[in-house]
Amino acid sequence: MNSVQDDFRSRLQATSSKATFNTWLGLEVDKASEGEVELSLPWRIEFGQYSGYLHASIVSGLIDTACGFAASTMSGRVLASQLSVRFLRPAVADVFVVRGKVIKPGRQQVFAFGELFARDAPEKLIAVGDAILVPIT
Repeated sequence: MNSVQDDFRSRLQATSSKATFNTWLGLEVDKASEGEVELSLPWRIEFGQYSGYLHASIVSGLIDTACGFAASTMSGRVLASQLSVRFLRPAVADVFVVRGKVIKPGRQQVFAFGELFARDAPEKLIAVGDAILVPIT
């Protein structure tokens, strides 16, 4: 990683540590560059729903966070205006990886895309989502 990527990663990890939800999750910022992030989350039993899979609210929260962090690398502070998540398979993994990418930045809206994977060999795609984020001052 170069120093710009380290700066993005450090800034996003500091932002994440201020969010009680993210600290409760144990969310880690693994990679960050302009318009892109990769986060990871080790499985804990508290994250499970009644069948033992990762709860849909956490899946959605991970995609929301990845999209928001990706957007913040280009637009500063942002809030989600719209989030759409598609669940592709039951979420089972020892470690989950979520990647966010800005599709189109803008002054009033930022469009981003997120993907959640099980960190297996090979990775398994669990869910995808789109977010519209609004820059705030």
